[in-house]
Amino acid sequence: MVSIVCSAAVNGIDGFLVSVESVHASNIKEKLEIIGLPDTAIREAEGRIRGAAASCGVPLIHGMVTVNLAPACQKKEGTGFDLPILLSVLDTSKTGNIFLGGKCFVGELSLTGEIRPTHGVLSMALAAKEAGFKEIYVPAANAAEASIARGIDVFPINNLKELMQHLKGVKTIEPKKLSIRELQEIAALDTLDFCDVKGQDDAKFALEIAAAGFHNVLMIGPPGSGKSMLAKRLPSIMPRMTLNDAIESTRVHSVAGILPANTPLITSRPFRAPHHTVSAAGLAGGGKNPMPGEISLAHNGVLFLDEFPEFDKSTTEILRQPLEDGKVTITRVSGRVTYPCSFMLVAAMNPCKCGYYGHLTKPCICSPASRLSYMNKISGPLLDRIDIQIEVQSLEFSTLSSNRAAEKSADIRKRVSEARAFAAKRFEFETAGGKPLVFNSQMQSEHIKRFCNPTTKGIELLKRAYDTLGLSARGYDKILKLARTIADFDKSELLTEDHISLAIQLRTLDRSYWSK
Repeated sequence: MVSIVCSAAVNGIDGFLVSVESVHASNIKEKLEIIGLPDTAIREAEGRIRGAAASCGVPLIHGMVTVNLAPACQKKEGTGFDLPILLSVLDTSKTGNIFLGGKCFVGELSLTGEIRPTHGVLSMALAAKEAGFKEIYVPAANAAEASIARGIDVFPINNLKELMQHLKGVKTIEPKKLSIRELQEIAALDTLDFCDVKGQDDAKFALEIAAAGFHNVLMIGPPGSGKSMLAKRLPSIMPRMTLNDAIESTRVHSVAGILPANTPLITSRPFRAPHHTVSAAGLAGGGKNPMPGEISLAHNGVLFLDEFPEFDKSTTEILRQPLEDGKVTITRVSGRVTYPCSFMLVAAMNPCKCGYYGHLTKPCICSPASRLSYMNKISGPLLDRIDIQIEVQSLEFSTLSSNRAAEKSADIRKRVSEARAFAAKRFEFETAGGKPLVFNSQMQSEHIKRFCNPTTKGIELLKRAYDTLGLSARGYDKILKLARTIADFDKSELLTEDHISLAIQLRTLDRSYWSK
């Protein structure tokens, strides 16, 4: 007789159901054979299962038992199958018939019978709900995360004894309830505020525009001018994430295994700042068993690359396609996975190797050839994908010593949110790449034609800029997208000469540095 227990796994950040099928093959040898493309961790499950069963007095089938993880054509990874495999090999002649239909089980077993947490539980719960399951049993540490799925009862399990008592009806476990409304109202406290940054009003204004349209930014300036301070505070002025965005970001962090235990839902936009020694796999994702990289962990948030030219050029070139597509696909012999990576790239760099080219008081010791060599570490195609390029100058003493209160992030975010609301009405029924169109930076050619309408003077200015600056087709589109965001602050459907002029100013810094 075949016993079937439902479980779940993840591929990329998407969950899929797995049927754990077991059959008693013979009484000759005591062995649990697991088939269906299991990885090493799953093949080692027998020891954990037998140890947990012995510790908790749970009887298992004796002899040779074959367990199949279906679909057998898809590779399975991780220790979350321990619990469903154990339930599939219970000796029902001693435990009595336990009804497992309509239930999904996930969890790693310890030798003492404790149920340990696993990665990607939110995606598994969503997959179970979509398949029509009414109950899912997960480790207690993962229960809050899983309950975000809504529409499915999530039962937190601490240990095997507790689960067996519940399934037999001896002692009921209460499902975990989590109010999504409460989660939405829990605004993550922004510990970093723009009011901490003195001066740099032009840079702050540029970042305000970037936040409203989700535009990529490059900041160039000497050491200590405040580039990192500005970047770290950017999430504090960005629009709050929608519930769907929060769930998607949470799924990525859950699969990566970095979701904090006390944070079932990520409510603030992620900010990732990898060191310049990060590998290509660390940035884009990968490994023998692929995991999300920094660009996916920054999904719906900010990826900050400080000391941009110090990153390996072959590593940063990986960014080109994800910046356009909003996703990254990793292919391995065992299969391929796709992770979302719709992020705002914010890069910061010095104007030369010594860092003081153009400084007000400190002389630059770099030769023109050295400066150009340093700047050319960033390729033209990658630079072309950066919407806003701003110069961050060193501050004068009078600015640093001033007690004048700077504008708070909350006030800036209010203006950003108003500009976003104006754009949201325009994009209400629009899609880009099969997903809802949200930000101006995500517009494709069809949207640019419909929504980026310059005035007559605006068109004339665009033509002069295109001819004079030698813009590429992508650069031309970027200016229109940027002008569209600037116009949103004025609640204007037309792109005026002023809007386009400012957009051009925010995008032509490369002509000052890369041409010398």
